[in-house]
Amino acid sequence: MGVDAMTLYRMARKLHLQKVPLLPSLLRKAIYYLHSSHIPFEAEIGEGTQVGYGGIGVVIHKATKIGRHCLISQQVTLGGRSGIEGAPVIGDYVRIGAGAKILGNIHIGDFAVIGANAVVLKDVEAATVVAGVPARVIREDPDPLTTYQREMGLLPRAKERVQTPKDSLQ
Repeated sequence: MGVDAMTLYRMARKLHLQKVPLLPSLLRKAIYYLHSSHIPFEAEIGEGTQVGYGGIGVVIHKATKIGRHCLISQQVTLGGRSGIEGAPVIGDYVRIGAGAKILGNIHIGDFAVIGANAVVLKDVEAATVVAGVPARVIREDPDPLTTYQREMGLLPRAKERVQTPKDSLQ
């Protein structure tokens, strides 16, 4: 198992914060050459955030802020828009599908889900699922924590029903 783009990013970010001059830039170039990704050390990415397939094709604007425990699939772009200042701000526990584009100075709420190949140009409320071009609300989740845990495989499996002698007679 090789080193993924997020591991290299975290090393570069730590060195950048310690004001080491050359190594963060070298690690950013390593991310580019190894994973065909642009994940700058200036971007703020929270702990536990992961990129799918090692981060293949992920492009992140250097002013982007990403929360904790997010899942960013391959070929995702988190970038700016020409003529509009700013970059996306992503909340905690957000899942972004493959090929999605989140563009401009917009906010994505906690527990939001961005569908594959969606183009998000407006803010997304917390616990909302969006998809399409341009992205539209598909549904709003009344219990986002339970849904997140279930879909990420974090809930314990339901106990299997034990067959009783009475059941075997039927």
